[in-house]
Amino acid sequence: MKLHRRRFLHLAAGSVSLPSVPRAAWSQTYPARPVRLVVGFPAGSSPDIVARIIGQWLSERLGQQFFIDNRPGAGSNLATEAVVRAAPDGYTLLEATSTNVWNMSLYEKLNFDFVRDIAPVASINLTSGVMEVNPSFPVNTVSEFIVYARANPGTINIGTTDTGGSPKLFAELFKMMTGVKLVEVPYRTTTGAITDLIGGRLQVMFNTMIVSIENIRAGRTRPLGVTTAMRLEMLPDIPTVAESVGGYEAVPWLGIGAPRNTPAEIVDKLNKEINAGLADPRVNARLAGLGAMVFAGSPVDFARFITKEIEKWDKVIRGANLKAE
Repeated sequence: MKLHRRRFLHLAAGSVSLPSVPRAAWSQTYPARPVRLVVGFPAGSSPDIVARIIGQWLSERLGQQFFIDNRPGAGSNLATEAVVRAAPDGYTLLEATSTNVWNMSLYEKLNFDFVRDIAPVASINLTSGVMEVNPSFPVNTVSEFIVYARANPGTINIGTTDTGGSPKLFAELFKMMTGVKLVEVPYRTTTGAITDLIGGRLQVMFNTMIVSIENIRAGRTRPLGVTTAMRLEMLPDIPTVAESVGGYEAVPWLGIGAPRNTPAEIVDKLNKEINAGLADPRVNARLAGLGAMVFAGSPVDFARFITKEIEKWDKVIRGANLKAE
């Protein structure tokens, strides 16, 4: 059996019901007390904001508080381990993110296995990245950038952040697919990199749209392409990177997971209510305001998506010989 097939089966099986408890009782009584949603990022971050939007919706729909437990640190691994070790009863949930998938390849050893130990509950949203340049840089499209980079190897400075961050990984995917040679300038924070991109020390950078949109609108940076497979409604005139680099797609994502063996009835109930929230115009508008695109589906759909992400980013991370800092 192929590795990706085994991973999908692990994910899909992660929400199997506990056999000793009557099946109907789980969904009828849940939730009977407050539920903890653990987030591996600090308060005020994009993942935290999304978690609070979904938590508020679930609190209103299910009559119990879904409170946010921020546990930043170790690339969100502290939060994930806390949920892995929690009782599989639906009262401790994880805000799963693309970082969980990246960490599987970045870290040589973790105290848990994300695929084995976390059951996919519901996907929530995708967030676009953007490839942007300093306005003085003499290219206007991704294709022109590639031509220029190949003609001037080792002369273009690209800003990145930590090894497990989207600016670094999105850039590595781009380099892998195009073969261009860029000079990496690492930064501790995205803010520092953006400052230097605007100031001209950097020529190019990959960033999340939520971080870049105001600079783009103000003309402080120039977007060459978005990293989603389709153009964005909010910026329809900006092409996708994939229009120049066929197959390129890099999207941060968020969803909800639960400890393995959480009863399937609880997983299904949460999935149904989260999807109802994603279909609600108010919730949809709040997510859109963050530059997020609704990404709803079943637990199996989410498991299948995670499996594809694992295979994709493992090739990028191992190909670039990246390790967690």
